[in-house]
Formats: sequence, structure tokens, C-alpha cells
Amino acid sequence: MARVRYGARTEEETAATRTAAARLPDVWSTGVTALWETDPDAVAAVLPPPLTPTGSPLVRVSVSEVALPGYPLGAGSVAVAAAHGAVDGWYPLVMPMTHERALTGGREVFGEPKKLGRVTVEREGPAVRAALERHGIAFVEVRGTVSGALPLPEPSSRTDFYFKFLPAVDGRGFDGDPVLVHCVRHERVRRLERITGDVVLRESAFDPVADLPVLRLREITAGERTSDQSGRVAERVDARALLPYVHQRYDDPLQAHDAPPERST
Repeated sequence: MARVRYGARTEEETAATRTAAARLPDVWSTGVTALWETDPDAVAAVLPPPLTPTGSPLVRVSVSEVALPGYPLGAGSVAVAAAHGAVDGWYPLVMPMTHERALTGGREVFGEPKKLGRVTVEREGPAVRAALERHGIAFVEVRGTVSGALPLPEPSSRTDFYFKFLPAVDGRGFDGDPVLVHCVRHERVRRLERITGDVVLRESAFDPVADLPVLRLREITAGERTSDQSGRVAERVDARALLPYVHQRYDDPLQAHDAPPERST
């Protein structure tokens, strides 16, 4: 019988897949990162326990084009500063990806809140524009002008926090206990530039990052980076405490009834 590719792989084939994955070359991305201070109450509101706010109510947006061999990828992230015990890191709220391959792997393995979307990084001379778009709305747009080179930072590490879970078959709660994942990224930078510009947040029912307003822009940079990542389960979490936040992960039609917060004038 001819080989049926949906059939079980042999032990040799499975081992070859693991070996190939362990020998991936450095993959460099070109992108834009923006960092700003926002409303501390808004940051506290989006953090599921056991995550807690840090001393700085920061939002970090990254918009990148990743040079995967034969498979270029647009990748984005909107994250808030968070802490888990003594570990400071970032809690991503949404991670738009342009291809399903990146989306499914990140969600299923690490619990990353990835969604299919449009990710744009454009540069014409010193002018730079980067945007995250879903459902026809560029809900985050970073724009500006390159104003000079920056010193290259030393290799660094950062921790992202994810919640990995499976919604229950009957629609009530989860199938199994959800877990909190620490994902550690080791990053190197080979080009870094300062951008003078601004961040525009647009109203979106499904990606309401406009609830995290730009109160003080810390920095915008453009650069080329490469990183690797490893994850571990830090702890099992209280399913009842996590459940009210699960809507962050999905395009829930009921979100259309969620009014934006009233802003003080």
C-alpha cells in the first residue's frame, strides 16, 4: 500500500522532525516597537490572577516582519507589564499573525493569544509606518520618522506570561485545569534606530486595545532582532478566577455589546 501521510509516523521520522527543529538557523525580524505609560487601573483590570501589576503601568506593542525561509511572516503583539510573584514580565493581550501555521503552534503549545490578522511594516526613506489590523480596522498604528541610530543593547531575556487552557466541550468552563506558562525569550539585536512619532489606537470591538490609552509615550524604535524561546508550566491556576478573562482570547460576538469606558475630561 502506498504511504498514507495522515498515518502514524515511525519513531525514526518523529526523531528526525525533532532534530530538524533543534537546528533551525537564526531567524531575523524587522520591526517597530512602541512603549507607553497608560492608566494603571486599566492594566490591573486586564490581568487574570495570579498575575499582578508592576510598579509601572506600561504597554508594549511590537509589529514585525519575520524572515522565515520561504515563508515570510507578519507578527504582532500588544502586551502589558505584569508580575508573577518575584518574576516581572509581559502579559500579551493579542498577538496578530498573518499565517495559520504560526497561530496554531503558539496557541496549542504555549497558550499564546494569537489571532489571524494583517501586520504591516512600511518604510520609505526615514518615514516609518507599522500597523496591526483585524476586521478592516487598524486598531494599532505606529508612525514616525527615523531620527538616528541607537547603541546596540547586549543580548537580553524577557518573560512573557500565557494561560494555556481548553474550553469545555459543553461550553461551561474548561476541559482540565488551566496552567500559567512562563515563556522566556533570549533576544539579540543587530540594528536599532530611534523613531520620533506617535501611536494611534482605534476603536475595535474585537481588539479593544484603545482601552489602554497613550498617556505618556516612552519610546518608539525600529530594528532587526532574532530570538529563541523556551517555556515551562509555572503553576496550575484557579479555573473560576480565570474564566471571566477568557473572552480576551476570542472574537466573541457578545463583545459588540461592551461599551468603551468613559474617559474623564
